Amino acid sequence: MGFLGVLMLDTRFPRPPGDIGNPATFEALGIPVRYLTVAGASPMRVVREGDPALLEPFIAAARMLAGQGARMISTSCGFLAAFQPDMAAALDVPVVTSSLLQCADLDGPGVLTFDAQSLTPGLLERAGVPARTPVQGVQPGCEFHTRLLYNHDRLDLQEARRNVVDAARELVRRHPGVRSLVLECTNMPPYRAAIEAATGRPVHDIVTLLQARWQGLPE
Repeated sequence: MGFLGVLMLDTRFPRPPGDIGNPATFEALGIPVRYLTVAGASPMRVVREGDPALLEPFIAAARMLAGQGARMISTSCGFLAAFQPDMAAALDVPVVTSSLLQCADLDGPGVLTFDAQSLTPGLLERAGVPARTPVQGVQPGCEFHTRLLYNHDRLDLQEARRNVVDAARELVRRHPGVRSLVLECTNMPPYRAAIEAATGRPVHDIVTLLQARWQGLPE
């Protein structure tokens, strides 16, 4: 049957159910999962620095998981969409680096991101996100942003939910024509239901994308 291989950033912050890094997220979907941490891949290096030196370690880790039987490879950070073309070319199994990859297939998408200033037009283009897709980030310096970016070992989940929902409300307030939301950040899916309730829009994230792609694999 094989398994879903997830390449993890080198982090220590809490990962509640729904987060890509919590095995219970995939157990609930009946998807076997195996994790491999890429040493030194901190949120700062991936999100803010976009360090190209991390590409080869990610490819090497992906090949290791594929060699162990992974039928699909994903990652624990949406900003790794920057590596999508290179990783896909280097592997013989499907690679889904980021939830951003589904934007082109959705009606009127808007992107909710962990860090708006770092989600550059070039990165969006590499992920195939349609031009002029609205983007909204959480407030810099809020609980959710600070704890994850600086890789703290604690996170106020209630406050984090509030931060993410507030950003979603701001996105649809600024862009009322948005008809669906895409969560760039793999740590946002635990708040999917709260976002849908607050905005009245369907929400798509890395978990929903992986579920659909996994179900589409050949038997």
